[in-house]
Amino acid sequence: MLTVEILTLFPEMFPGMLSASILGLARQRGLLDVRLHNLRDWSADRHHKVDDRPYGGGPGMLLRPEPVFRAVEWLVEHGFSGRRLLLTPGGRTFDQGLARELAAAPRFLMLCGHYEGFDDRIRTGLPWEEVSIGDYVLSGGEPAALAILDAVTRLVPGALGDPESPVEESFTAGRLEYPQFTRPREFRGMAVPEVLLGGNHAEIARWREEQSRLRTERRRSQP
Repeated sequence: MLTVEILTLFPEMFPGMLSASILGLARQRGLLDVRLHNLRDWSADRHHKVDDRPYGGGPGMLLRPEPVFRAVEWLVEHGFSGRRLLLTPGGRTFDQGLARELAAAPRFLMLCGHYEGFDDRIRTGLPWEEVSIGDYVLSGGEPAALAILDAVTRLVPGALGDPESPVEESFTAGRLEYPQFTRPREFRGMAVPEVLLGGNHAEIARWREEQSRLRTERRRSQP
């Protein structure tokens, strides 16, 4: 079983996706355990406040270090050991390789930021792997955590049901997946390639390899 600990200010953002599709099935099958922890539970403020204005001025509010340190230390005291992901725009770009690494781990932790960002002592004072899902800005780390969780879960053995499903998906071999077709054979003047209809599996494999290579070159080549 893969166990994922998530530190967040908005645990209510997760249940819908966690109960549906692959994530829901993986949890039902006992392959995935997602534990949501509300950072406000570790606030010393009577109103459970976890943010404050930045020193030196500037817009927005920053996540304070105290609740994050307390939360991580509580998890460690209660048996957590594993990789720790700090979800931040400045981190390593999440990719299929990292997804495979995390799927092979028994347990990992993700910290979702919010507001204008983190007090930098959160980043420097605790051991993290900084991870980003792309060069754009989100309102918080929760959507990023869900994207990572989905990508990782589908690589957990048994999560997809068909063991072959994740083998030929996009990025598995560093390339985009080849085009795929189903019925009808012809639709509005668009026909399924003949090579897929003849039953010659060697020819089909060669066609798919070539299409994968061409699609990757066209869509991922540097400008």
